[in-house]
Amino acid sequence: MRAEPETLAVVHDSLPHDSARLHVTGRATYIDDIPEPAGTLHIALGLSPKARGRIVKLDLSEVEACEGVVRVITGHDAPGKNDTSPHLGDEPMLATEEIAFHGQAVFAVVATSRKAARIAARLAHLEIGAEKPSVSVEDARQEGGRVLPDYAWENPRAEDALAASPMRLSGEIEIGGQEHFYLEGQAAFAFPGEGEEMLVHSSTQHPSEVQHIVARVLGVADHDITIECRRMGGGFGGKESQASQFAAIAALAARLTGRPCKLRLDRDDDFVLTGKRHDFLTRYDVGFDAEGHIQAIDLQLDARCGYSADLTIGVVDRAMFHSDNAYFLPEARIASRRLKTNTVSNTAFRGFGGPQGMVGIEAVMDAIAHSLGRDPLDIRKANFYRPGRDVTPYGMTVFDIETLLPLVERLELTSDYRARRQEIAHFNAHSPILKKGLALTPVKFGISFTLKHLNQAGALVHVYSDGSVMLNHGGTEMGQGLYVKVAQVVADVFGIGLECVKITATSTAKVPNTGPTAASSGSDLNGMAAKIAAETIRDRMAAEAARRFGCSAGNVAFSGGFARGNGQEIAFGALAKACVLERIPLSSTGFYSTPGITWDRNTKTGRPFFYFAYGAACSEVIIDTMTGEMKLSRVDILHDCGRSLNPAIDIGQIEGGFVQGLGWLTTEELVFDAEGRLRTHAPSTYKIPVASDVPADLRVSLWQEANREDAIHRSKAVGEPPVMLAISVFSAIADAVHSLSPGKPVRLRAPATPEAILDACDAQKGLA
Repeated sequence: MRAEPETLAVVHDSLPHDSARLHVTGRATYIDDIPEPAGTLHIALGLSPKARGRIVKLDLSEVEACEGVVRVITGHDAPGKNDTSPHLGDEPMLATEEIAFHGQAVFAVVATSRKAARIAARLAHLEIGAEKPSVSVEDARQEGGRVLPDYAWENPRAEDALAASPMRLSGEIEIGGQEHFYLEGQAAFAFPGEGEEMLVHSSTQHPSEVQHIVARVLGVADHDITIECRRMGGGFGGKESQASQFAAIAALAARLTGRPCKLRLDRDDDFVLTGKRHDFLTRYDVGFDAEGHIQAIDLQLDARCGYSADLTIGVVDRAMFHSDNAYFLPEARIASRRLKTNTVSNTAFRGFGGPQGMVGIEAVMDAIAHSLGRDPLDIRKANFYRPGRDVTPYGMTVFDIETLLPLVERLELTSDYRARRQEIAHFNAHSPILKKGLALTPVKFGISFTLKHLNQAGALVHVYSDGSVMLNHGGTEMGQGLYVKVAQVVADVFGIGLECVKITATSTAKVPNTGPTAASSGSDLNGMAAKIAAETIRDRMAAEAARRFGCSAGNVAFSGGFARGNGQEIAFGALAKACVLERIPLSSTGFYSTPGITWDRNTKTGRPFFYFAYGAACSEVIIDTMTGEMKLSRVDILHDCGRSLNPAIDIGQIEGGFVQGLGWLTTEELVFDAEGRLRTHAPSTYKIPVASDVPADLRVSLWQEANREDAIHRSKAVGEPPVMLAISVFSAIADAVHSLSPGKPVRLRAPATPEAILDACDAQKGLA
């Protein structure tokens, strides 16, 4: 074994994002910035004006005759399959017979300009035999439609344990969906090559899946299709599966016209055409004792999934996995229904079902506390996982449980929770209209894909004769800092500066068969794959250095741009040159698969997660009980990133994730009318958080404790868990509403918009 340096020079350092300067100067290249060759064509989509029914007639003659139009495409034009679904074959690229949701794409116009294509797309004569759509959860329940079979973790003891519990509560909570609202919308740019070859620049989190689906639509082999993605202007899960449709349409247009073709969705069309976070209706029946310890619980999770399965299997399963959050549930039955509606198919969204599961159990904790007249934090702590009470409802032992309580208690202390609780009680007693609320909630989030085969990654590393390094891997950069983190790992393997490592665009031509950049696993998987590739090359170089130094390869160390051993040293670049002259290969692939993942969905047994990431947030709000307005006054966050690969990047992720969760739970409301039309389809009607929604007093700290599992440099994933820190805001709002009539259950729906808060206040005061 080669001697490891005592410290890492680049990893664990707060280095800037690799594209930071390009971002702020506007020089970062996105799909729409790629120079357009002469003859480039542009695509616009023709959308259905109805949400459900059969296509009776489609007359495109006026579209085809419109100025600038080169080609009009329907689903019948696909040489292969007219299917862009991830796995079940239930999502046509372009609808040909049935309309399943309002705004579904029916045809594509290929024209000499984007404007010409958009004008022409409005001239189609589309006749639909319309039927009444199923839109809401209640509609779906009545129709009985499912996109996937019901799934549950049954527990024959739960019913008896509920009946035997000293105290019992039941209730429900509506949990809304969320629009991804990435800065860069869905986009694809396709370039036809020789023969069947096609290069597609796609704004996607999953290049390998896009490659496979484009090949399916074109009826060619995967090796004919290359998908490339240098960066995305945000993804948040919305480009994990749903980028495939637009890449396939662009590629088909390029195949049929023989010219480069670009598709970039208008923001309104992007809203209508793409899936959201799944909205849930969660019902609970919980039994507990006088101290608030849960004895048994029955949870029913009903998810509105849209017209097709998309990624619902993983999303709703993960909601079930996280319906315990940080709490031991001795006897639990957790069931789910994946309801089919005539709305766009919901899809992955940061947290992937985990946030919805956690909101449900945190509402239960608040309800228990309110019914007992206890501080909600005390009820939460009483139910925490701890030794002897450490097995989840799905049978996995929480092995790193010792982090949870100390982390929460440190935040309890540093946020001055107890003193502020007393101050707020005094304020509320003397303020009839304005009411304050305070809540401290935990996060325990499982890290890994629950589909075993997705837990793998590949990387490709080259060292050139001047000592410069080229890095490529299957992960995609969507602003989260994955590229710079993996580059830091490679730089430290070679003992060189970060500036010596060139980060290149993700390409299926370089690293094949990768999973999506999702499930907070980007750094874990790709960092380890890149480290393995770099170590392979370094060990070859160490052998050559050892030959020159007259020592064993294990005594050669790489640091500060040099290889050193036996009192001698050689510059890394000089050693690279020497290796080339000695015909030593300086290129290697690396492959990594997460160990220990054994979850079997059919038998409902095994270990679905490699480890857990923890965190906690304390939020204070003030509400106006006459108008429902809310202001977030202060937030304290303590989050567990293990030994952070890049603390600055991780703090940015924590802040961004929290604010995105804040938007989901307070301002971002998706409204569909009875005809299935999305009414909140633009910034004018859909409110994401802005700077004024972020509290001036926002305190973020990292919990400094190495990951107990052998993750990359003992770090922990940080992409998704911070979203769930925002549940503390929702609970704080409920706490403020509760003060209107202590002891009475709070009926607050998410998002807690002013209307929702006002409704809850009226209900608390007995006015509704």
